[in-house]
Amino acid sequence: MSNTPLGFELEPIMLSVDNILPSRRTPVGVVTSRKFMQIRSSIEAIGLIEPLSVGPADNKTGQYILLDGHIRLIALQELNYVEVPCLVATDDESYTYNSRINRLSTIQEHHMIRRAIQRGVTPERLAKALSVDITTINRKVALLEGICPEAAELLKDRQFSADISRVIRKMKPTRQVECIELMVSANTITVAYAEAMLAATSSEMLVEGKRPAKMAGLSQEQMAKMEREMTNLHGKYKMIEQTYGQDVLNLVLAKSYLTKLLDNQSVARYLQQRQPEIMAEFESIVQTMSID
Repeated sequence: MSNTPLGFELEPIMLSVDNILPSRRTPVGVVTSRKFMQIRSSIEAIGLIEPLSVGPADNKTGQYILLDGHIRLIALQELNYVEVPCLVATDDESYTYNSRINRLSTIQEHHMIRRAIQRGVTPERLAKALSVDITTINRKVALLEGICPEAAELLKDRQFSADISRVIRKMKPTRQVECIELMVSANTITVAYAEAMLAATSSEMLVEGKRPAKMAGLSQEQMAKMEREMTNLHGKYKMIEQTYGQDVLNLVLAKSYLTKLLDNQSVARYLQQRQPEIMAEFESIVQTMSID
């Protein structure tokens, strides 16, 4: 079992709205924005699904500093909520938490919608509360159907179109993981990219064992070439993944050595006169500010 400490208590607690202190000023115009109205109507229709996040209670005042959920808190106040569920951080370094806050991921949104439906909220009511079409809700509900757990884990913190699942679920689990690894590494999680990889997937790696007839604008020869290149790319990706740590360490050591070497005026002058191309490469490595 991991000994890594949790950032928050596992279960939310009910806190008085008046006892929660915002950690930042509300931007002008927030209460008239579309996002605020959507959140407010959602809470009004189905209640608060995601708890607010707060820091530990102040020893003197007993108030809790709000870490995440400022817009939700304003909406709750407008709707005259007296108490709200909150997750309490296990430390008081709110800046550490705030620096890591991201928008709700697609998979988190999927779980929240399913949880609301399990509580008795109809998809039609959800669609109205979120100001979206009912088909959008249905796609989000079915987001992980046919997606293997390993592939879902790779996407858990990402935002992507629900239509990607429609493409990925046509592949077998091993191929799903390969494709998502490539999309994540390229930071391009799009339907077009997924469809291109589907077209480049061999029949034996597809659930129904049948490849798409043809992608628009691509011949069978081009699709076969794409499949070979995709397989080759995945092999190179795995190779780089295995050696990345050692490569970075070697680069750091090389940069440190070259920095000291070029600080020697005699050596730098000799290289500049006799080997200017090598000197230019050494300077490029030394001037590298980040290894990322």
